[in-house]
Amino acid sequence: MKQTRPLAERNLTGVTVPTTIAVVVVAVIATVVVATSAHAVEVKFQPVADGVYAHIGDKGPRSIENEGLNANIGLVVTPAGAVLIDSGATYRSARQIHEAVKKLTPQPVKWVINTGGQDHRWLGNGYFKEQGAEIIAHADARADMQARGGDHLAGLKATLQDRADGTAPTLPTHFVSGSDSRLDLGGVVFQLEHRNGAHTPGDMMVWLPQYSVLFTGDVVYVNRLLGVIPVSNTRNWLATFAVIETLDPKVIVPGHGDVTDLATARADTQAYLLALRAHMKKAVDDGVDMSTAVKSFDAQPFMRLQNAAELMPGNASRTYLELERE
Repeated sequence: MKQTRPLAERNLTGVTVPTTIAVVVVAVIATVVVATSAHAVEVKFQPVADGVYAHIGDKGPRSIENEGLNANIGLVVTPAGAVLIDSGATYRSARQIHEAVKKLTPQPVKWVINTGGQDHRWLGNGYFKEQGAEIIAHADARADMQARGGDHLAGLKATLQDRADGTAPTLPTHFVSGSDSRLDLGGVVFQLEHRNGAHTPGDMMVWLPQYSVLFTGDVVYVNRLLGVIPVSNTRNWLATFAVIETLDPKVIVPGHGDVTDLATARADTQAYLLALRAHMKKAVDDGVDMSTAVKSFDAQPFMRLQNAAELMPGNASRTYLELERE
C-alpha cells in the first residue's frame, strides 16, 4: 500500500579548607570528570552519499562504555529538515546523537524513523519528541514496543546505571501500515519496506531511491553474527532480504556492522539464515530432537563473525522451535 504523506514540522563558599585537603578534593573531582568523559560514547556520522550519513555503533554487546548504542544510526539532511534513522538506546544517547547532527547541519530534526522494536532503535524517542520531531514506525512495531519496552529499559538500567536516567519508553507519533510506504520531505523520497518482520515484528527498511542507499535496520548484520530472539521470524526475515536483492542498492547501511554492499550482506546475513533454516527443517522433518539438532549444525563457516560463539546456540534452538511451528 503506497502512502504519500508530507508530515508536520513541528568550592564550598564560606568554609576554610586546608590547602592539602583542597588539592586532594580538586584532584578527585578532576579524576571523576576525566573518567566520565573517557566513558562517554562518541557519536560520529560518516558520509555515505551527498547529505546522507551513518554512525557506526559498537559491534559488541551493550555496555556502559557504549551506553547501549551498539547499533548504527542514520541521518539524511533535506532542504526541509533532517531525518534520523533510529533514535538511540537512551535519552542521554539521543541527546548525543542530536549534538552530532548539529555539527553537520543547522536543520532541525523533523522526523525520526524507528526501524524496529529493539531498544537502541527507539528508546531515545522521548528526547526527540521533546524537540518536536515526528516519530515514525510501522504499525507492527507498536505491540512489540509496548510488550518489551519496560524489560528493555530495566536491562539498560542494570547495565548503564545512571546513564539510563531520563529514559522512558515513548511510542512513535505516526505509524505506517502495509508493505510499502512512500514519504517525502524536501523533495527527498523515503520508501519504507516492511515484510511482516524479521529480527523484530516491526522491522522496516528505509530506501532512498535517489541515492541508491538502503538503511536496513536489524534486517542486515555484517562483521558480527545476527541474533534470533523470541520475537524473530526467520522466514519473514528472508522474505525481507529478498526485497534488498530486488532493490540492488549501491550502498547498504546495516543495522550492525560497517557500511557494506549486497555481496557482504548475503554472506553475513542471508547465507547464515538459509543454512540455519535448512538444517533445522531437516531435523524437525526427521524427528531429530532439538539438542541434537543444535549440536550438529555446522557453524564453522560463520564463526568468523563477532559474537558467534555466544549467539549461535540460542539462534539455533529458537530457529528449531520456529520450524516446529510452521
